[in-house]
Amino acid sequence: MKIITTPAEMQCRSDAIRRAGKRIAFVPTMGFLHEGHLSLMREGRRRAEVVVASIFVNPTQFGPNEDFGRYPRAFERDCALMQEVPVDIVFAPAPEAMYPAGAQTWVEVAEITKGLCGAHRPGHFRGVTTVVAKLFNIVKPHYAIFGEKDFQQLRAIQRMVKDLNFDLEIVPMPTVRESDGLALSSRNAYLSAAERERALSLSRALEAARREFAAGARDPRALVRAACAVLSATPEIRLEYIEAVDSESLASIARVERPVVVAIATHVGKTRLIDNAVFTPPPPG
Repeated sequence: MKIITTPAEMQCRSDAIRRAGKRIAFVPTMGFLHEGHLSLMREGRRRAEVVVASIFVNPTQFGPNEDFGRYPRAFERDCALMQEVPVDIVFAPAPEAMYPAGAQTWVEVAEITKGLCGAHRPGHFRGVTTVVAKLFNIVKPHYAIFGEKDFQQLRAIQRMVKDLNFDLEIVPMPTVRESDGLALSSRNAYLSAAERERALSLSRALEAARREFAAGARDPRALVRAACAVLSATPEIRLEYIEAVDSESLASIARVERPVVVAIATHVGKTRLIDNAVFTPPPPG
């Protein structure tokens, strides 16, 4: 497994791989890997001859009062996990390599990033789409693999790829969960045992919405109410938002007639957690 730290060397290596007629699968990460990340890398292994993963804690997607400085980092541990996949190349640049002095260009997806997390984290998605666009230009993948847990991020990147004619395929992968339903996240490392127990209310809230949907509810407000009932019964959780929106456009809807995503963001202690579930109505008739 080769570790590359400069964009120029990564581009040169990717050019050589492509000239050799080999496909590149790419998994961008911020490190502190868990089984969710590894499942994306294994999917890349199935699809392509060369798997590249990046580890870069991107400063431009963190707000001034967010956790950039304390975001968990464990590079040697991550490399050991990636060797098990195996990953062929780890791209691990320094911030100054990705954002050289004088950089002033941003990539921004407008409508899809306005609501949900975008409404509560100004500038976050501009940082995400800019760094992902840069990574695509550096790694030059045929496939880029993203988890559905960061659902709004996935939709923003899909929109960016379509709008800017990136020559690659975005491969979505389902959220990976612990056996008790907790969605895997690097930020779970912040949780105490008691906080982790409270965090289970996110997946339980989504399950309550799922039951409501299965019983025939098609008013998005009913799905939100069912989920809210679970969250409001959980002590010491601060709800940031819970919404049921169109799963493609992320726009508000009056009635569920197409797939809908129920998305949640909460604060458990000092830790911000997100989760979501997509419900698809059966075809009419």
